[in-house]
Amino acid sequence: MALTKEFRETVYQRAQRDAGFGKALLMEAMNAYLGGDDATGKAVLRDVINATIGFEQLAAELQKPSKSLHRMLGPSGNPNTRNFFAILRVLQKRVGVKLTVKAA
Repeated sequence: MALTKEFRETVYQRAQRDAGFGKALLMEAMNAYLGGDDATGKAVLRDVINATIGFEQLAAELQKPSKSLHRMLGPSGNPNTRNFFAILRVLQKRVGVKLTVKAA
């Protein structure tokens, strides 16, 4: 199900005024990835990027074209490990969180 522009704008505004919400979005994206739901992980990761740093600024920090980042995180995209963790490093810094993995 595609999200409406209004919903995306609501997410963006909430992340702008509530730092905890941005952190929760990033954690949700990673939990989806770790749970094997790549499609949801990429969708939420795109929301985090749009609500915090934006694709243009992320591209500048990673020294990659923004179109490449859009493709990587698009529905049929498949970022390699190096790119994925580079994106994650920038987002953790921007959102102000350090994610760790613990065995359960």
